[in-house]
Parts: sequence; structure tokens; C-alpha cells
Amino acid sequence: MHPLLRPAVPSRRGFLAGAGGALVLGALLPARTVRAEAQGPAEGAGALAPKPGTRVAAFLEIHPDGTIKLLSPFVEGGQGIATGMAQIVGEEFDVPPSRFVVECAPPGPDYAVVNGIRMTGGSFSTRSSYEIMRRLGATARDLMIRAAAAKLKVQDGELTTRDGVVLHAASNRSLAYGDLAADALKLKPNESVSLRDPATFRYIRQPVPRLDVRDKSTGRAIYAIDHKVEGMLYAAVQHAPRLGTEPTSLANEAEVRAMPGVHSVHRLPGAVSVAADSWWRARKAVEALKVEWSTPKPSGIDTVAADFSSDGMLAVLKASTDPGHVAEEQGDVAAAFAKAAKVVEADYEAPYLAHAQLEPPSAIARFDSDGTLDVWLPNQMPEVFQAVSAKVAGLQPAQVRIHSPMLGGFFGRHFTYEAGNPFPQAILLAKATGRAVKVLWSREEEFARDAVRPLSFSRFRAALDTAGQPTAIEVRTVGEGPIGRYFSMMMQTPVDPSAVEGIVEKPYAVPNRRMTFTKVAHPVNIAFWRSVGHSMNDAFYESFLDEVAQAGGHDPFALRMALLQGSARHRTLLSTVAEMSGGWQRGPYRAEGGLRARGLAMASPFGSETATIAEVSVEGGEARVHNLWIAFDPGSIVNPAIVKAQVESAAALGLSSVLFEQIVYRDGVRQSQNYDTYPVLRREHMPKVHVRIVESGAPMGGVGEPGLPGVPPAVLNAIAALTGRRIRALPVANSKLSAV
Repeated sequence: MHPLLRPAVPSRRGFLAGAGGALVLGALLPARTVRAEAQGPAEGAGALAPKPGTRVAAFLEIHPDGTIKLLSPFVEGGQGIATGMAQIVGEEFDVPPSRFVVECAPPGPDYAVVNGIRMTGGSFSTRSSYEIMRRLGATARDLMIRAAAAKLKVQDGELTTRDGVVLHAASNRSLAYGDLAADALKLKPNESVSLRDPATFRYIRQPVPRLDVRDKSTGRAIYAIDHKVEGMLYAAVQHAPRLGTEPTSLANEAEVRAMPGVHSVHRLPGAVSVAADSWWRARKAVEALKVEWSTPKPSGIDTVAADFSSDGMLAVLKASTDPGHVAEEQGDVAAAFAKAAKVVEADYEAPYLAHAQLEPPSAIARFDSDGTLDVWLPNQMPEVFQAVSAKVAGLQPAQVRIHSPMLGGFFGRHFTYEAGNPFPQAILLAKATGRAVKVLWSREEEFARDAVRPLSFSRFRAALDTAGQPTAIEVRTVGEGPIGRYFSMMMQTPVDPSAVEGIVEKPYAVPNRRMTFTKVAHPVNIAFWRSVGHSMNDAFYESFLDEVAQAGGHDPFALRMALLQGSARHRTLLSTVAEMSGGWQRGPYRAEGGLRARGLAMASPFGSETATIAEVSVEGGEARVHNLWIAFDPGSIVNPAIVKAQVESAAALGLSSVLFEQIVYRDGVRQSQNYDTYPVLRREHMPKVHVRIVESGAPMGGVGEPGLPGVPPAVLNAIAALTGRRIRALPVANSKLSAV
């Protein structure tokens, strides 16, 4: 979510590095007080004021029976971060990862290990914390050795460790970590400890089995939707049909109050709710409410007006004449176009997308007798949710405890998003009823209120010389990104990096480049979505590059290789993915009784690099993808099995988005209410995915999202090769196809 960009526009990595101050002021600094008060007087290492990620006692609970609880800075959402953290810490602590029980840590400054803040997202968790967590494990091991030396009355250098035990070979004595923990954690940690030579790694870089597989396979995994607290009420909601309107009257409130199991009826911001003794009764009751809603504005895009539509919003983006702000500029673009032998132009657009997560959102809120508040909710930033919950409840953050279960859906869904989450409703209902309340949104309410990936539009122009080589590329992007929406106070320029990533800082040696960004705000609730701006922008850019190749009379693979003469890393990936697929061939060609073609794309998301080839046919007017070959270079890795699984899952979501997914607005209302009206990739559409990890030794990049951005353009380029038709408006399902 935070790749490097040049200083012309702040990168999302740079943005995060500079964001810590503002986020700390807004949400995290109060948590420091919370943590200090909750922990009481500090002893030993805890008496220090350590940097995030350095205080062993905040991360490790070492029990006499040998079990070790690791309080992770990150939330497990299926990406395997709990296993990865156990591998990294266990490597240096000398404990097998299988011995760890990993839980998400509560809010607190110890866990602000992502450039001074704490979040789970942006494919940032492992790469941001790798060195920190290695050093934490090594520090903990050193504490155990020193505590053992004191007990055994020997020198530290005489001791070694193995699998959670300190050994004194000379006397054949040993002490388990569990027997040493109480004394060890009182010691002052060494400021510099030796880290293990990577050549001796036993767990890092190995396909260690996932720690969460057994519980998920046997139904013992606990998600937010599974949580219960004693005496709680269940609440269901009915949201206003249009965002921004409010309930004005309830025609049958008394009748609904008399329904079986109903406890109370409530009005909430933008919604009505019923609390009952079961969720099913609450849902049936709230759906029975006859609600009058306030009238929206008749027109305009400053709110969700009565006539708002996605088509209308796209027309506004296309019609904008605001020149915007420069996101990237190199060379003399105007001069290159003035002497171009040929000019290529194309407009690209992508729709709103839902997260469409499997687990519907839920939250539990309970006010306790001491005036504090407990909130159980899925989230990706515990400290921010603590601060927002406190504001909703009228409390101080120190009075709020956030419980963060594993996520049953991920990739940007679980940020606060104003009206896009149920936890404020749970807090308000708990306060109104004096009871613990669990709010669960139905699937229909989730589709109605999920924050969406922004609809996007970009206009491309390229100048070609007489040899058909691109001498200039100019791109104008119009719209809005989620960083600008939610973190504009921290941005140093008016260019939103989440809106232009995947278009700026491409690796191709085109000498003259100019990319601009014009902000046009959406009235709907927009969100981070898996790979964020890359999810559509790489599709735009890489598709247009194929158009440039065709206009210049070049094969798209050959053109990319020529434009990457200065980058051995990218050329290696291109050669690798071609070799994986049996050699590059664009087609059309005959295979298994029909015509197929292949498309190629590259992407540079989140510090990693990818090259992707898609093989496509057309069946019944629809595109059918048979194979995806992905060469993936994240620099270095922790768990190859998890890396491969993440690339495969990202590829599936990328394919779903390019082929099927779209959120459509008409008359201010979302048209998708469930999976029957929001089609996603089905089993029969899933191709074979072939992944090869190429470790270049570059700085560690992200893993969870980079497999996605190369898939849509590879598919679009394959469709163009097969049909002769260039699809520039997503999804593909909107177009009836036929092979040439």
C-alpha cells in the first residue's frame, strides 16, 4: 500500500514515515497513557521508555509449561502474519514457531512498529517489522541466558540455547525458558545483541506450516461474528437508502416493539435499529419498521443526491478541465509530442468495487461498572479505533479497551470509514440500553454501507518516433484516493499517492513523462481495497503500453525488454515469466481445440516486482482465463509457502475484479444487495496459477497485495490479442466478446 515514489509526490512509504506525528497526536499519544496506567509501576526493562518493538515483556508471555504467547503488533486476517511473526521471533529466540500462541496485542505504544505507527495493511507488516522482531527475539534470548548464568553461577559465554532451553554443556545442566522468565524480564536489556547469521536460519525462509490452519479447519477459530459476552442484546440495523439521509419518523414503532423478543427500537445516525434477545428476531423486527427518511438533495455530487449515479460521476470526471497538479515530470513532453511521428491516445476507466468479504461486519460494546468501555471489533488499527470509540462514547481513550479478533475478510475493509462500520452503532446502543450490545449487519446492509474502491478515470497520450518507439507518455488522472480522503492533513502536496500509484514511477525508460492528478471528490464512502490504486492504474498503464507497442509495430514483450535495458531486475522477471509459460507467444494460437492468446504485464507495487502472463480464450461471448504465470520478486522472504499462497489469492481477486466486479449507483442507491447482484469469481472461472519466487536480494517488499495488479492488464492484453478489441472500461463482463 506504500510504495516508493520520487519527491515530486510523496510516496506512501514516505507518507507513513511522516504520518506518525499526526496520527500519534490524533489517536496514539493517549494510548501511551492508557498503556502506562494499565501496566502499573514498571520494573526492570519496563522501567525504561523503550522504542516501539524493544520491550520484551510487552510482546512475550513465557509460561512454566513451555508455551509462549506472542502479542503481535498485527491482526491476522488470513495473510499468515501470525505464523510469520512466530518464525521471525522464534528464529532469534531459539524456539520453534509451533510453540507460539499468537494473539493481536491491545492498543499501546510498544506496537507502533510501522514507521512509528501501528496498522495492519499495505503489505507492510513483515517488511516494516522484520529487523525489529528479529532483534526482539534476540534480546529475549539474551535475557534468558543472563538469568540462567546468575542461577547456575557461570559466565554468559558458557551457555547456549536450544528449543527454549538454556544449556550449560560443561556441567550438563539446563534451565527451561519458562523457569527463567520471571527473573529474565526484570533485567535491563542489552542495547545491542548479536543476530543469527542468515546462513544458519532454521525457520526463516522455510515453509513453516500456518499456526491458524488447525483451528480454522476444525471450526475453533473465533472471529468477531462468533464473540459473545454475558447478558448481551443483539441488534440489527436498517440503513437509509441514500448515504447522508436520516430517519424522520417511524410509522409502526409500537407494533414493532411488541414483536417477540424485542427489547427496544432506536434511531441512529443514518439508520434505525432494533435490539432483541436474538439477532434473527432483531433483524425481522428492524425489517418490519416502516421508516420515513429525510429528502436528499435533488442533484450535484457534493452529497449522494437523488439523481446520483456511477455513470454520472464518471461523466463528471471525464468533463473536468482542471489542470490538476503534477505528480511526475521528466524531460520535455511538449517538445516530444511536437515532433512525434505518431500520437496514440486512450481513455481508461474502472468502477466502484466492494470488498464483498465473507464475514459480515459486527461489533460488541459493553460499558462496565467502573465507567470503562470494552469493544470487540474487527480492525486494522487498534489505536485509531480506540480513539474513535472513545470519542463516540464520550470517554477518554484510557477508558476504552479494544479487543481485536482475527479478520474474516480483509484488505482495507477494516478501517474506521465513518458510516462504513457498525462499532459506533454498538457503542450508542450499549449506552442507550445499559446492556452489552452486539450489532451484526446483514449481508444486504453490508453491501449497502461498505466503503468502496473509488471509481477512477485516466487519459493517456503517447508520442512515437519513426521507429515506433515511445518518446513521451502523458497521463491525466481525475478522481480521489483514500489517503487524500482520510489523511489529507498529513499530505505535503495536493497529489494523492493512492490515486496515482501504478501510473507514476514506472520502470520503463521513456525519456519524457508527465503525469498529473486532478482531485474530484466522490460523495460516496471510499476505501482502501486490495492493492489500492495499483488495482486499476496498472491495468490502465500496462494496457496502454500494449497499445503503444501495437501502434509502433512492436511485440509487447520485445518493447518491454527494450524499455528495461537499464534494469536487470525487471528483465530477469520478464525472462522468468516467459520461461515459466514455455516461451513467450502472443497469439492467437490453437490450444486444446480452440483459439487462445496471451497477454503480458508488469507491476511494481509495495516494494515488490511482478511479471504476469495470462492465457485467455473466449467461450460463449465471455473471456475464459486458463493459466496465469506470475514471476514474483519481493526481494527476500520469510515463508515461501505463505508468499506463494498470497500471490495466488491476490491473482484470484485481480481476476475477479477485471472480469466481473462493479458497484453501480442509480438514483443515489447502490444496485448490488448481495452476491447475486454483485458477481465474483466462481470456481469454474479459476485458472491454474503458476508462481515462481525470484529473490533478487533487494530490500524486502510486500507480499499480500503485489500479486494482484499485474493480472487485470495481462488479461486485458490477452483479450486484445485474441479478439482485436481493446477493452478500456472495466469489468470485461460488460463487453460481449468474440475471437478473431
